[in-house]
Amino acid sequence: MTQLEHVRVRFSPSPTGLLHVGGLRTALFNMLFARHHGGAFILRIEDTDRSRYDPQALPDLLDSLRWLGLDWDEGPEVGGGCGPYFQSQRLDLYQSYARQLVDGGHAYYCFCTAERLARLREEQMARKQDPGYDRHCRGLEPAEAAARASAGEAAVIRLKMPLAGQTSFRDLIRGEITVENSTQDDLILLKSDGFPTYHLANVVDDHLMGISHILRADEWIPTAPRHVRLYEAFGWQMPLIAHLPVVLDPSGKGKMSKRKKVTAGGRELLVHVRDFRAAGYLPEAMFNFLALLGWSYDGHTELMTRQEVVERFSIEHVNPSPAAFDYDKLDHFNGVYIRQLGIDDLAGRLLPFLERAGMPADRARVRSIVPLIRERIKRLDEAPAVMDFFFLEELPEYDPAGLVPQHLDAAGARRLLESARAVLAEVTPFTHDTLEEALREQAAALGVKPGQLFAPIRMAVCGRPVAPPLFGTLEVLGRDRVLKRLDRGLRELEPR
Repeated sequence: MTQLEHVRVRFSPSPTGLLHVGGLRTALFNMLFARHHGGAFILRIEDTDRSRYDPQALPDLLDSLRWLGLDWDEGPEVGGGCGPYFQSQRLDLYQSYARQLVDGGHAYYCFCTAERLARLREEQMARKQDPGYDRHCRGLEPAEAAARASAGEAAVIRLKMPLAGQTSFRDLIRGEITVENSTQDDLILLKSDGFPTYHLANVVDDHLMGISHILRADEWIPTAPRHVRLYEAFGWQMPLIAHLPVVLDPSGKGKMSKRKKVTAGGRELLVHVRDFRAAGYLPEAMFNFLALLGWSYDGHTELMTRQEVVERFSIEHVNPSPAAFDYDKLDHFNGVYIRQLGIDDLAGRLLPFLERAGMPADRARVRSIVPLIRERIKRLDEAPAVMDFFFLEELPEYDPAGLVPQHLDAAGARRLLESARAVLAEVTPFTHDTLEEALREQAAALGVKPGQLFAPIRMAVCGRPVAPPLFGTLEVLGRDRVLKRLDRGLRELEPR
C-alpha cells in the first residue's frame, strides 16, 4: 500500500495566540490534500510551551477552523484512536522515547547550565562565529551521565547529529534539499523539566498517529534535516514532506505580519481570522481565496466551489515561491460570493452586523432591503453605512446644497420636490413599478431630465446623493416616511 492510498495529515498549531490567516491557509491545504485523497485530517494541539500558553487561543482556533468548514476527523472534541491529541497529555511518551534514544547511543544527557551556554554564546559572537552548542557533554561516559541524571542533576537530552557528511531529503514542492551536517548542532529533545521540544514531540506523534504526509510552513525547512536524523535514530519511516510557500504582505516585500498594520492609504490590514470574520468576509469567499494563495488549478480559473477545489487540488500545483496576500482580490471574491447568496441567506448574515451597529433591524425588513444593496457591498460590515437611513425615523443633518441638481437653483429644486411630493402622495400602489412610471411621467411633464427630478428626491429621502436604487428604496421606506422626508427637504430649500 502506498502512502497516497492511506493519507493521514495533521494541522498541529501551538495555542500561543489568535489564529493567523497564514496558519488557516496551512490548515486548509492539509484538509484539501486529505479530502482529495480520501484520507484523514487530524488536529493536534502542540501545547508543551507553557510559558507562552494563551487560554484564548484554543477556543479561537476551534471556532476559526469550523467557520471555514475545516472539520477534522480526529482531535479535540472529536476524539479518535490515536489520542490524546494534546501534547501536554503525552509527556510520559516523550520521556520514554527520549530515554530510548539515550540507551541506543543516539542521544545524550547534557548538564550545561544556562550561565555556561550564555557565556559560550557571547564568546562565539565575539569571535564572529555562528552561535551554537559546542557538544561539551557529548563525550561523557554514558554510565556516568546516566548516574548523574538519576541522582537528580538537572539535564537536558540532546540528539547526536553526525559530525560530517550531508543529510538530504526530498520536499514534494521544492525537490531534493541537502545540508552539510557540519552546519547542524545537537538539538535539545527533552528539556530539564521533562517537557519535550517541538522536534521530539512532533516526530514521536507523527509516527504514532500514522501521519503519511507533512504539509507545513516553509519556516520549518531548517528543522527537516534534524528530523530526518531523528527518524533514522528511531528506525522509523519518515512521512513525505512539503513546505508551503510563505505568505507575504500585499507589497510582496516581507512576511505577513502577525499584527494588524495600516497602509499609507489608511487601510487596516487584518491578520487574525476572527478579524476577517468580524469584518464580514464570507467563509465561502475566504476558502476560495486562501486555496489560491500559493496553489493554482490551471493558471486562470479562480472562482471555484468548495467541492471543485477539493477535486482539483494537488500538491504538484503548489508554487514554492512566496504568495502575496492581496486584500483587494479578497474583497472582489467576497463581493462575488455576497451577490450569489439568496435573499434570505444574506439577510440572516447581515442581521448581526446591523444589530452590532445599533440598528433596530428585523429579518423581514432586512430581507426587503437586501435586493437594493447587495450589489453595493463587498464586506458585510459595510452594510450598516449603506442601509442606516432605512431604519432612522429622522435623518441626520445633511448639506441642503445636495438637494439642488445641476443647472438649477434652490427655487427650481423646490418646485421639483413639490411636484414630486404631490405625485408620491397619490400614486397607488406605492410599489417600485408604479413609482417609476409616475415619476418618469412627471419629469416629462415638467420638461426636465429624469435624473434632475430623481436627484433631489434621493437626497431628501436618503440624506445622501448616492444611495440604493431609488424606486425600490421609496417602496421599502413607505409613503408616510417618504412624504415626511420630502417635507423636511422642502423646508431646507425655503429662502433664509
